[in-house]
Amino acid sequence: MTNEHIYDVIIVGGGPAGLSAGIYAGRATMDTLIIEKDQVGGQVTTTSVVVNYPAVKEIEGTALMNLMKQQAEGFGVEIAHDDVTSYELDGDVKVLHGNKGDYRARAVIIASGAQPRQLGIPGEQELRGRGVAYCSTCDGELFSGLQVFVVGGGFAAAEEADYLTRYARKVTVLVRGSQFSCPPLTAARALDNPKVEVLYNTEVESLAGDDYLTDATFVNNKTGEKTHYHVEDGDNVFGMFIYVGTTPETTGLDALAKDERGYITVDSWQRTNIPGVFAAGDVVSKPLRQIVTAAADGATAATGAEEYVTAEKKRLGIPVVPKQTKAKAAATDEGKTAAKSASKSSAKPQGSATVGQTSAIADTPSVPQHKGVWFSAEMKQQLAGIFNRLTEDVTLLQVDDGGQPSIELASFAKEFASMHAHLHYRSVAADSAEGKAIIDKAAIVRYPVFVLLDKDGEYTGVKYSGIPTGHEVNSLVLGVYNIAGPGQAVDPQLAERIKALPETHIEIGVSLTCHFCPDVVAACQHMAAMNPNVTAEMIDLGLFPEIRKERKIMSVPATTINGGDILFGSQSLEQLVAACEAA
Repeated sequence: MTNEHIYDVIIVGGGPAGLSAGIYAGRATMDTLIIEKDQVGGQVTTTSVVVNYPAVKEIEGTALMNLMKQQAEGFGVEIAHDDVTSYELDGDVKVLHGNKGDYRARAVIIASGAQPRQLGIPGEQELRGRGVAYCSTCDGELFSGLQVFVVGGGFAAAEEADYLTRYARKVTVLVRGSQFSCPPLTAARALDNPKVEVLYNTEVESLAGDDYLTDATFVNNKTGEKTHYHVEDGDNVFGMFIYVGTTPETTGLDALAKDERGYITVDSWQRTNIPGVFAAGDVVSKPLRQIVTAAADGATAATGAEEYVTAEKKRLGIPVVPKQTKAKAAATDEGKTAAKSASKSSAKPQGSATVGQTSAIADTPSVPQHKGVWFSAEMKQQLAGIFNRLTEDVTLLQVDDGGQPSIELASFAKEFASMHAHLHYRSVAADSAEGKAIIDKAAIVRYPVFVLLDKDGEYTGVKYSGIPTGHEVNSLVLGVYNIAGPGQAVDPQLAERIKALPETHIEIGVSLTCHFCPDVVAACQHMAAMNPNVTAEMIDLGLFPEIRKERKIMSVPATTINGGDILFGSQSLEQLVAACEAA
């Protein structure tokens, strides 16, 4: 697919730099496209709490990025999901080649960010998802009551060490230098926490373990003394959260000048060495990488791009016509905008504690404590934009075993179904004839559980084992949208591959605090909606800790296809299809 439309500016990357650039470009009435290959919001979505963004005392990382995204869309900025793999940056029109097609613009802003750097030590890759982790908000809950190590001495290490004490029995920070490299006030979050121990001049030499991370070797880089740590008696794993900096995302950008570490060099207007190409955010060579500096970079780059594009249009005799901006409908971006906005409220009962801040995955399953309503008036208004696009009926069919978790699920599902005439809720007893039939057909083995039925009352292959609150409300909304509405757009060739899949059963282990889980769940369920041979089950590991223990899961999302090896981490629809084809 090739997009012949020529944008004024294309921004590669949907983190704080890219969204800020989008806001400024959109407000300047430029025809603007943001291309993001993963989740809009970038690394900020993995940040537990942001406490240093001006005028915002405290906010969750994903919530801040949702606000930026909505603001950009309000100025008419388009957002596309694709992976740009190569660039043609010379000439009046720049061409960007993505997996889904080509994109053209008069100016380009590279805001592709940076990825967490790995230690590169023995055992790190082998034990990823089995004790080694890089995202505290995604995986911290899985280490409740356990020993956790945090590797690093910068902003992220200090902040996430403090956050992890919500779950861990003890947190030990391993700092390579003689002190933290972040400002004292940030370091104090770790130093002043009684559950945090700090070891300076300490590096990790190797990690080991069979099914889980059970052993680590540390070395004092001053004395050379080595220390071996073995998992404590009674535990089967400990955590190793790694925050040792980042590696810039510069694939396909060999033509741009960079510093010795591979970061793009720019001038005070964020201009690169190629006219019409700007760079902003963590991908740029600079002394401080924070949300506020990324946002500032984006604003500067967009302003520079606007001046460049205006001058180019005048030089080429092209009329400078401002783009007419308007607020995007709630269903922008194939239904994701409202779904993502809704996650700010966590789809939790009003007045209850925030999911993830007080809950913990323990040996005894926890049941959400329901008080009041599950969906606020604001959430219902946001979701209306999606539900109004439904064209067919869809039923949430619960198989009720009579337990307390099923009572909680019934409350949630009834309220969800009450939001639109095309949504229905029905419950059947597990020991009834109909209940036994659906148990057999949908292979139900755990409770609470519900499945989605299509307009004809047929099982769609979409199943939820747990109560999809928190971020998982997004996957439920998209599941309904893909079954009973227009559905999210899928590349025609990829759609044919999905429809050709043989019998495939997918299980996705999630945590309700995980920002990356809903996209994986929604992608798998979309495959189920398109192919009757495919089933996709969301499993809340907080309610089913026995699965986590049986499959040795210490990171989410954790995707299992036909009972095979586990895929840890975020996966695109194309990656998931390829994994199903190989299963």
